[in-house]
Amino acid sequence: MIKAEHITYKYPRGGGPVLRDFSASFSRGEIVAISGKNGCGKTTLTKLLAGILRPDTGSISIDGLDTGGLDLFEIGRKLGYIFQNPNSQLFCETVYQEIAFGLINLGLDQEQVDEKAGHYLDYFGLARYRDEYHGKLSQGEKQRLALAAVLALGTDYLVLDEPAAGLDMHRRQELGNMLLKLRQEYNCGIMLVSHEQDFIARYADRELVMP
Repeated sequence: MIKAEHITYKYPRGGGPVLRDFSASFSRGEIVAISGKNGCGKTTLTKLLAGILRPDTGSISIDGLDTGGLDLFEIGRKLGYIFQNPNSQLFCETVYQEIAFGLINLGLDQEQVDEKAGHYLDYFGLARYRDEYHGKLSQGEKQRLALAAVLALGTDYLVLDEPAAGLDMHRRQELGNMLLKLRQEYNCGIMLVSHEQDFIARYADRELVMP
């Protein structure tokens, strides 16, 4: 379980706190939609959960482990973050290398890297793009590649920022079905920021409306 307890966060550029004494929890095996009006702190919350930002006060824990003592890579092994624009996190020369990069950093040997990367390429329907540059992929395929890269690290939780934005109806359905599959087959805890009420109603188990 992920727990955010009494967290407060204020951006250094000034203004009041975006989050003040905020608490919430997220479990494995559930899809939670995080919604609310613009500027209420939805994306700030998810970046705090992922360790991209650090709370000014309060604490965040993942399965009982306080993330305050972990670096970004250590948190990333437990919680994978998918940006609204997946181009922001894809940087390797080929689709295969995007998945292999994190595995190599974990110290796996080449045989293990090939086996795991091959598995996730197949699982996300990307095997035919193995040696292609990610720029040739569609938006939905880039999302799947980003998911493959973080899941290969063994993460139990996923955060997606506005994953349905810019997708047509068919691609939204593909994405929603993939999230349901990940929840069922990997018991992932999935948190997604969204304004899309139809998408939320169809795929989320519950909705957290930010004040």
